[in-house]
Amino acid sequence: MDTPDDLRYSSDHEWVRVEGGTARMGITDYAQDALGDVVFVQLPSAGAAVTAGSSISEVESTKSVSEVYAPVTGTVVEVNDELADQPQHLNEDPYGDGWICVIELADRGEVDRLLDAEGYRKLVDD
Repeated sequence: MDTPDDLRYSSDHEWVRVEGGTARMGITDYAQDALGDVVFVQLPSAGAAVTAGSSISEVESTKSVSEVYAPVTGTVVEVNDELADQPQHLNEDPYGDGWICVIELADRGEVDRLLDAEGYRKLVDD
């Protein structure tokens, strides 16, 4: 499984990449592999207030439907509209074209409470 060192991870298998005062987020390589072929992504709405740990999206695959949880608290400022027509980006490039949304951070310190790459690797290897 690919687990980039420059990202932070939630125990619910989401990743964040901090970009100034925002965090770009998606699901991890581990999560997309467990889901199987993604066929639909329900995106959050731009402008939506989100709370860490709350459901913000759904991903439907050939195997199941799974909730996606906000790894941080803030406001959704951008969504990846390409996923509406190309949900397979979550499988093909989970850390690149497969990002789900960008959240303006309410508290930058929240990111520090997420797992680093080593901690996430230990979580999924157990």
